[in-house]
Amino acid sequence: MKGLLLLGTSILAIGLASGCGYGLAGQGRPSDPSIKVIGVPLFKDDTGKAGLDQKLTSKVIEELLKRGGLKVIEDTKGVNALVIGEITSYTVAPVGFADPTKTFTLATRYSITLTARVKYVKDGVSDPLWTNDAFSFKDEYDVGDPNQFYFDQEGISIERLCTDFARSLVTNMFESF
Repeated sequence: MKGLLLLGTSILAIGLASGCGYGLAGQGRPSDPSIKVIGVPLFKDDTGKAGLDQKLTSKVIEELLKRGGLKVIEDTKGVNALVIGEITSYTVAPVGFADPTKTFTLATRYSITLTARVKYVKDGVSDPLWTNDAFSFKDEYDVGDPNQFYFDQEGISIERLCTDFARSLVTNMFESF
């Protein structure tokens, strides 16, 4: 009988705890219910990598829209909050080589690192809701055999990098406290 009572109490405690405001990670939305429209102007790009600013801004907007219940625009007017970004660094470095024992070796794998300064601010409030001066993400790609048909692996890696960067950025903005 005591075992049934203990089991019943445990089930009740678990049931009550499940209603305490916990939720799934990645489903975060702004904690401020007055934020209904978020502006995401084009990220400033200090790197000179063609199209990187457009790709990253587009992926951030896409990720915000996935959260649902928000209107996201590429403007600074008529919004309740802004995501202001500046790409500060884009580096590509070889990390794998064909035959390190030879005098002249070809790089076969590269690492891309993207770093940005990002602020999430509410309209009319001086302190940002969230900020990071060095938000960074990394991806790697293989070059492949130079004797075969050339395929732009860096472009595919940039796509993947920007998607992961945006997902992590929005999660941090909405769920970091």
